[in-house]
Amino acid sequence: MRIKINKYIVADSEICGGTPTFNGTRVMVWQVLEMLRGGMSIDEILEDHPTITGEHIRAALQYAADLTRGRDNVTISVPLTA
Repeated sequence: MRIKINKYIVADSEICGGTPTFNGTRVMVWQVLEMLRGGMSIDEILEDHPTITGEHIRAALQYAADLTRGRDNVTISVPLTA
């Protein structure tokens, strides 16, 4: 099952065990958040991960903020197979 969390983040049971990733990539959201926590700049992250943009990182920060507030921000759920 694929769950669209927001425009840039999805959780797909077939990709990274369902851990939230950036849509169309295998870059996990927690990895980017850890990079930021560890002191990497957004530019450094984007250089290391050319498949994501600043918008992806902003979406990850919003997702983390929503989770810590207890807000359910999942917008859509669609099955992988028809």
